Amino acid sequence: MRKVFATTFVTLDGVMESPNEWNPLFWSEEAEKYKREELFATDALLLGRKTYEGFAAAWPTMTDEDGFADRMNSLPKYVVSSTLEKLEWNNADLLKRDFMKEVQSLKREPGQDIAIHGSGELVNSLMQHDLIDELHMMIFPIVLGQGERLFESHETSTALKLIETKKLPNGVIVLHYEADRNKNKG
Repeated sequence: MRKVFATTFVTLDGVMESPNEWNPLFWSEEAEKYKREELFATDALLLGRKTYEGFAAAWPTMTDEDGFADRMNSLPKYVVSSTLEKLEWNNADLLKRDFMKEVQSLKREPGQDIAIHGSGELVNSLMQHDLIDELHMMIFPIVLGQGERLFESHETSTALKLIETKKLPNGVIVLHYEADRNKNKG
C-alpha cells in the first residue's frame, strides 16, 4: 500500500504561508538534495486548490539540469477543490466529491508514495481522517510572528512518532514523523 505524506516548509513559529518569501534566505545544496530525493521517491502529487494554483502558475515554465522540473511537471496531480472547474497543468485530475474515498483508493493502488506539498487545509482534513501516513517538515530558523500556520484548523489531536531528524548546515531542521496509529485509536 502506498503512503501519503505531507511535506512542508515551516518557520520556527509554525508559519507555512508564502515560503517563497522567506526560505531562500536559508536555501542550500543540502536542502535541494533533500527535496530532490523526496520528489523522486514519489509518483503522484496531491494538492489543495491554493497550492495547485501557485504551482500551476510557476512549474510549467521551469527547467533545470537535474530533471526536478521535468519530474514535477510530469507526475500525476490530484487536486482537491470544490471551486475549481478546470485544471490547466498537465496530468492533473480534479477530486471534488468525497475526496476522502478517492484518497483511500489512491493509497491502495500500486506505486510509489503520494506527496502533498503545502496545502495546509488539505493536510488538516486528511489528518483528521487518518489518511496522512507521514509528515515531513523542513523547519527554517526564522520567526515571522504572523501568517497561516500549518495546524491552525486542526480540530482533533493526532499522535505522531518521530522517525528521522536531520540538521542541515544552514540551521534548517528536517523532521519526519509517522502517524502513531496505536495512540490515535479511539
